[in-house]
Amino acid sequence: MIDDFSRRGFLRTAAALAAVPTLLPADPAVAAQELPDFPPDVALYRSAYRNWVGEITADGLWACAPTGPDQVVAAVNWAWRHGWRVRARGSSHGWSPLTITQGTPSQAPVLLVDTASHLTGLSLASPTSVRAGTGVTLEVLLTHLEEHGLGLTATPAPGNLTLGGALAIDAHGTAVPARGERRLLGHTYGSLSNLVLSLTAVVWDEAGGAYTLRTYDRDEADCAALLTHLGRSLVTEVVLRLGANTALRCVSRTDIPAGELFAAPGTGGRTFESFLDRAGRVEAIWFAFTEHPWLKVWSVSPTRPLTSRHVTRPYNYPFSDSIPPLVADLVGRIVSDGAWYLAPVLGTAQYDAAALGLVATLSADIWGPSKNTLLYLRPTTLRIATNGCAVLTGRAQVQRVVAEFTAFYRERLAAYATRGRFPVNGSVEIRVTGVDDPADVGLEGARAPLLSALRRRDDRPEWDTVVWLNVLTLPGTPFAEAFLREMERFALRTFDGGYAMTRVEWSKGWAYTDEAAWRDDEVLDSVVPGSFGEGVWQEAGGVLERLDPHRVFGNAFLDRLFG
Repeated sequence: MIDDFSRRGFLRTAAALAAVPTLLPADPAVAAQELPDFPPDVALYRSAYRNWVGEITADGLWACAPTGPDQVVAAVNWAWRHGWRVRARGSSHGWSPLTITQGTPSQAPVLLVDTASHLTGLSLASPTSVRAGTGVTLEVLLTHLEEHGLGLTATPAPGNLTLGGALAIDAHGTAVPARGERRLLGHTYGSLSNLVLSLTAVVWDEAGGAYTLRTYDRDEADCAALLTHLGRSLVTEVVLRLGANTALRCVSRTDIPAGELFAAPGTGGRTFESFLDRAGRVEAIWFAFTEHPWLKVWSVSPTRPLTSRHVTRPYNYPFSDSIPPLVADLVGRIVSDGAWYLAPVLGTAQYDAAALGLVATLSADIWGPSKNTLLYLRPTTLRIATNGCAVLTGRAQVQRVVAEFTAFYRERLAAYATRGRFPVNGSVEIRVTGVDDPADVGLEGARAPLLSALRRRDDRPEWDTVVWLNVLTLPGTPFAEAFLREMERFALRTFDGGYAMTRVEWSKGWAYTDEAAWRDDEVLDSVVPGSFGEGVWQEAGGVLERLDPHRVFGNAFLDRLFG
């Protein structure tokens, strides 16, 4: 549940939570006393930690901003020798306790390592690859690539994510091949982790008796565990495989009823599947208690269609980036006054803001270099909590997954409302990607990320698609956790390995009890390992433990997750 400070300041602090926290230089005398023998050339600070929605907070932690990988190693070895733990921090744009756990006190022996301050180098490693520091943001990375004629098939919508944070949790966009489309060389329909050719991480060197930097190529076994490491390692630099940039057209629609878009398979009409077949890149945002989702459809378009507006920069939905006055007023009343019954009014206001905003800003049909249509979410957008699950299935089963999930969601939302309970005041968001195919990087012997939710199942080779399902609601909403537990349990029992299988989305909310996320013992102990296969889970955990036997890179939640 959201704390009192966040409840009172929810709207006022949205922009502040967006930025990398301001770091106040430490008093040298205090630093020398509390962190004796800390490397003198590594700048120390006192810093607060806030995750994306402010549900996980910690004040007054020690932080440092290394100027390069060698300083990272120095800080890590200091932490190991003094019994401290190290947590890499980028933009803190996440929900789950993979970085910091709630309740971490200021005096805890936890050192934040800020990657975004200096680990931001960018250079082409070859005509089709880039060497990047893990503190670089996706917007800066994509801008650099665009300048060299390179790009990605898909990417997360927020441009402020750091590359290291995105890779740690198998970040993704929304893309599968349209019917008849062939993958371009250097591109992938899987996660960003699937583009890694090599990475450099801080790992334990048994012979040297200290932590050191080591570079792993994609065909090395240990690299497979580091590609999506969940915060159990610290990666300083990566080399990514890339392909030629493409121009994309993005058409938004708000006129298709949910009953038609999310209809049962075989129904026909303007279904989610029909747009997926036609364009391959689809996202649906369905505001709570409304009937018409906001549907975005991207398509490869080398030349500008006559009806499209040419966009020369990203973030082309200002009505979404900045909270409209009516929406802000409703959110303020809901959060500050506890007027949760206004959820249907808020849903309608959000839909109206999108439908009218698309027209007013001429953004319903836009075209330009891929970055300019793929990045659309600024840190100033409405801060909202979200659960997350990834459903691994076959391409032909996508409409069935979407139909069954949305039907259950609609039924349960209505059932709660009849009892005067409104657990959802945000939206349902649906995206679709391919799986991680290591062959996409063009390196013989390349390994698939072990812990990516987009990892193939060896026993179900026909499962080539992942449907991402998210339910968003304001933090602190009464009955939200119980509702999201029902949604999670539905996904686990419905997509149970028959025609589809559920995995968790690492950065979001999962393992729900009726009171909180990340608390359900069955999901933590059985469901998560089982969704990858016990052998894969044990292999990944074993590699991460061997590379960090002192568990310098960890926290209480990761200790619980990996055992």
